[in-house]
Amino acid sequence: MSKEQRARIDAMMRQSRPEGPRSVDELRAGFEALMARMAVPDGIRTARTALGGRPALRVEPDGGPRAGTILYFHGGGFVFGSPETALSLTGHLVARTGFGAYSPDYRLAPEHPYPAAIEDTLRAYRELLDTGTDPSAIVFAGDSAGGGLTVTTCLAARDAGLPLPAAVVAFSPGLDATRTGASMDTKEGIDPVFTRAGVEHTGAMYLAGADPRHPLLSPAVLADLSGFPPLLIQVGTNEILLDDSTRLAARAREAGVDVVLDVTADVPHVFQAFTGLLDEADQALDRAALFLTQRIHA
Repeated sequence: MSKEQRARIDAMMRQSRPEGPRSVDELRAGFEALMARMAVPDGIRTARTALGGRPALRVEPDGGPRAGTILYFHGGGFVFGSPETALSLTGHLVARTGFGAYSPDYRLAPEHPYPAAIEDTLRAYRELLDTGTDPSAIVFAGDSAGGGLTVTTCLAARDAGLPLPAAVVAFSPGLDATRTGASMDTKEGIDPVFTRAGVEHTGAMYLAGADPRHPLLSPAVLADLSGFPPLLIQVGTNEILLDDSTRLAARAREAGVDVVLDVTADVPHVFQAFTGLLDEADQALDRAALFLTQRIHA
């Protein structure tokens, strides 16, 4: 691990963090500008398409994909972000695994609050199944809010009687709208990306008055994970959302799920995006790619 690399990333994220609440337009523009600085790998190609009735981005290796599909859900607090802002993460998983990926452009709050995002990701998964893709050849992956969607989409699919994907990878997932994890307070100030006030500000837009004590809003504390596919959760210790991951992993273990909780010291939220700048980012993506390739049976 490089202390210098981690210190540079920490300083960069603190510089990018806004002071006080910002408008939705400001949040979206700021996030887009930040994520445009992240490295997209060579050797991939992208195309706009549609999936589940929503726009989507198709990402493939230049030489064509091997059998297997990643359904990637972008982050952004359910308020900002897009398949393009997550292209560094989606692209690196595609480059490392050889699988093709779809990244759906699910609807965002406050225009479309809960449960719009889950409805859209579930429709995307359902279309893959309806068009003949075997669920054993599909994996879910996502970061932040999208990491949460990997779990809640699985819950919604199971409750709808659909077969579940072969595996799930969640990078720094948001999994608790009740905000009751101890790390919400113990990591305040240590986290260079989020504050409690910030996540509660965007979280209120997504909830729009809904009760946060619902399994699809707070799976880390309320979901029954019985029957879930193998699950890899990657998180950094410098995150106020750390306990979202640790508590979900505990629930998964108690439900008999094959779960790997992968915690990296002294790194921020969705540190995997900093490939080329942070050694731990590349190493974590390598581990995630290995996890996925070991579990797809095409």
